[in-house]
Amino acid sequence: MLLGALGAGIGAGLPPAAAAPASAAGAASAAGAAGGGGDVPRGTPPVLLTDQATQKILVLDPRRRVWDPQNDASVVRWEFSPLRQPGYRDLRPEDSWVYPSESKVRRHKGRTYVLTTASFGFVAVVHHPSGQRYWGTAIGPGDDLFNPHSAEILPDGNVAVACSTGAQVRLYAASQGPRASRYAEAELKGAHGLHWDGAREVLWAIGDDELVTYEVGGTRARPTLTRRSSLGLPVGTPGKTPGGHDLFPVAARPGRLWVTTNASVFQYDIRAESFERDFAGHEEISRKSVKAVGDDPRTGQVVSTVPEAGLEETWWTTRVSVHRPAGEYELVDGGIYKARWFLPR
Repeated sequence: MLLGALGAGIGAGLPPAAAAPASAAGAASAAGAAGGGGDVPRGTPPVLLTDQATQKILVLDPRRRVWDPQNDASVVRWEFSPLRQPGYRDLRPEDSWVYPSESKVRRHKGRTYVLTTASFGFVAVVHHPSGQRYWGTAIGPGDDLFNPHSAEILPDGNVAVACSTGAQVRLYAASQGPRASRYAEAELKGAHGLHWDGAREVLWAIGDDELVTYEVGGTRARPTLTRRSSLGLPVGTPGKTPGGHDLFPVAARPGRLWVTTNASVFQYDIRAESFERDFAGHEEISRKSVKAVGDDPRTGQVVSTVPEAGLEETWWTTRVSVHRPAGEYELVDGGIYKARWFLPR
């Protein structure tokens, strides 16, 4: 596998969260002292999020209900920023790494990667924990004319990117090296989310109005994208676009996808070709303007983010909602866009 010539220092030097106390009483005491985390279910995974206020991708201690990295660095399990990092210099992160909009964790050929995008053009697949670059590009760095909003890595090592303002899905020949620039593209209005479906060998994508699949063809060096199917998204307000946003697999129910729109949250049943709201906790989870949603199959918890009023940007929040059981995390002075469980898959 080709990796960029980046020093191993990104993400290094960050103190891991303190080891869990041996006794249950000690664990509850430590969690409570760290910010009211005594109610966190055992086995809760770390939280991966985009913090636009600090321009960082963070993995945070799930046992701490309040994260205040400025005053307690131990809440941070891992962080990433391409700024001032030699291996990402060609992507002009000072221009392109503005409003990081995606963070998802994936396994590829036995290694763990964090996929990330930013509104002003940055896209990268970053090795965890070293921070080394598997692949990256900058699409129109310095503006949001393309607005990369999500990415996905395919089994052959190529990388798909959803460009919301650019109204397109691109498939880059990332398997050819960390700076590979060749790509195929397909039009999709408001492209926001992507998911590779290994069982069906299709790339799912969500746009403003539709949920689509693409067949991947060609070769690793010269890939192609061909639309295979399309299904209209549920309309929340008659006469208005549904506004498809997040697309993520339902971990506890293979064959279903989380789908968020401007108005609601659904699970799409692939076999039945239907949008469902029959999942546990839907009364609290299904609401307007959900930017990210996902479940932990071990504990059954669902995590989601929605904008919070009164912050610097209208799409930011300082809080990560937890459902089943209900809870909440807070990032002090944060500007969170998306949050997900850190569950490599």
